[in-house]
Amino acid sequence: MMGIANMQPRQLATQLLNFALVLSTAFMLWKGISVVSDSPSPIVVVLSGSMEPAFQRGDLLFLWNRGMDTQLGEVVVYNVKGKDIPIVHRVVRRFGGGKSPLRLLTKGDNNLADDTELYAAGQTHLNRKEDVIGSVVGFIPFVGYVTILLSEYPWLKQAMLGIMGLMVVLQRE
Repeated sequence: MMGIANMQPRQLATQLLNFALVLSTAFMLWKGISVVSDSPSPIVVVLSGSMEPAFQRGDLLFLWNRGMDTQLGEVVVYNVKGKDIPIVHRVVRRFGGGKSPLRLLTKGDNNLADDTELYAAGQTHLNRKEDVIGSVVGFIPFVGYVTILLSEYPWLKQAMLGIMGLMVVLQRE
């Protein structure tokens, strides 16, 4: 096994450039999907059990936000002003539409009450164009659990990044 000290500068530079290429490719893919889906976050992970049994914690959701006329019963992902984590809930009421802005009231399938307590102060409904980042069009069960583990155990994220970095540097061509 070749150590970092034994690597030629050219080999080390090649490995680091390969690592940068992988990261930039992933970033470009993410941005491309964002443009196509018209969503700033086209893929999200379910973080709580509020949508059970429809979606479980750790499910990976795919969002679409282009040309959507949100209907009752549709599952949407929205951001609340002042909070960083998007919320995945179902539309239970629609207000307006057409010439007036479409406003929505949402609720988690596993919750007793609607989401008015989750909205920003003084907000009683979601504005479809401003608050909703996309409608769920598909999902893969439990694949997002890795994301949950990485957010709940920060040391795990650092360990994985360290291992990936070592693998790139120590990899032989």
